[in-house]
Amino acid sequence: MKQLKLIIKREYLNKIRNKSFIVMTFLSPLIFIGLISLVAYLSRVNNDDKQIVTVLDQTGRYANQFEDFDSFTFQYLNTSQQFESAKTAVEEQEGYGLLFIPNLPENQLKSKITFYAEDSPSIDLLRYLSKKIEDKTFEDNLKESGVNLSQISETSSNIDIRVENFSGEESSKIAGVLKLVFGGAAGYFLMMFIIIYGNMIMRSVIEEKTNRIIEIIISSVKPIQLMMGKIIGTSLAGITQFVVWLFLGSVLFFTVSIIFHVDLGSVDTPQKAMLENSGAMEAMVQTGFAEIANLPLATLIISFLIYFIGGYLLYSSIYVSIGAAVDSETDTQQFMMPVIMMLMLGVYVGFFTVINNPHGTVATVFSFIPFTSPIVMLMRIPFGVPLWQIILSMVILYITFTGVVWLAAKIYRVGILMYGKKPSYKELYKWLKY
Repeated sequence: MKQLKLIIKREYLNKIRNKSFIVMTFLSPLIFIGLISLVAYLSRVNNDDKQIVTVLDQTGRYANQFEDFDSFTFQYLNTSQQFESAKTAVEEQEGYGLLFIPNLPENQLKSKITFYAEDSPSIDLLRYLSKKIEDKTFEDNLKESGVNLSQISETSSNIDIRVENFSGEESSKIAGVLKLVFGGAAGYFLMMFIIIYGNMIMRSVIEEKTNRIIEIIISSVKPIQLMMGKIIGTSLAGITQFVVWLFLGSVLFFTVSIIFHVDLGSVDTPQKAMLENSGAMEAMVQTGFAEIANLPLATLIISFLIYFIGGYLLYSSIYVSIGAAVDSETDTQQFMMPVIMMLMLGVYVGFFTVINNPHGTVATVFSFIPFTSPIVMLMRIPFGVPLWQIILSMVILYITFTGVVWLAAKIYRVGILMYGKKPSYKELYKWLKY
């Protein structure tokens, strides 16, 4: 145990003292916050830079139907103005575009309304224009048919279906979104941590093997102690880096907002503007906080820690054995593909299956498979999973981890002293028999 502690300490200190590690630890938050600040600034500049859309409505039916939309503002031409002169004027003034509505019968008008622009116009703008024209046309057709619009609005009703469980607890429609966000964030974070720091462990093993340092170290410690020391030491360095990122990111976030007067949450969208104008944003935020309080947060946090440790140790053992088996990083490709595929499979099952049916057969089965359960089960837990399924999934994960560590140690013991030979899967199988 004393030797294991020394190895963990050595690996941890080597990682956090590495120049590239230090640079990335402090530089990454700066780059990330800088990119967010740039996007927020460009979004504000884009909204301030109004694009003029000219409307030539020869029918006179759609006058003043279009209100300022996003970064677009509308100007209307006289209905008697000729199309060619209007088109020439817009081109000369370098306007954003010209919406031309010819004076034709409705059965011909549907396919003759045209938007002229030098470049490809905004899809959101075209959708907005189509919606406004369709609504106005529908309203006029009802009036011509003698239908009273006020009576239609009075008789129409919006049905709001309440969501409630069998215990009588009411839920909101955004509860499912919040559950997906919490579960998805936990699963995605775990996947990224495994990939980033698993590769770091693998490169460390390859480097020590190439420099023949491993021959000196292995003479005084057991291979499994060295392997576990590398895994734990690197994981502690990774956790340290993430804590620093979180702290620096939070400080920089508020510093940039205050000093440079850049609202990092000011990336505006039409949907966001509509919510703010209608007052629905505040209600949605309040509902969101209420739903977060209703989530099984204690179960989610405890499960995340258990799955994080089990999943990371499971995959790290595989990364270490791959590093020990090869002489250079280019030789790892044939072994890395199955590892990445298993991780991606967990993510895809989570996002494309759990979101639609978190308690379905596919989601349930993959939450028991140890190579996908850390991601899939974390995404299922916010939706409510029986305790026995969580416990069984964890037991399977840790039993598998124990077996994989035992197998990885056998590969590691042989591989770290093997040079000049490119291993194959057949060769690795032979090593397992030693």
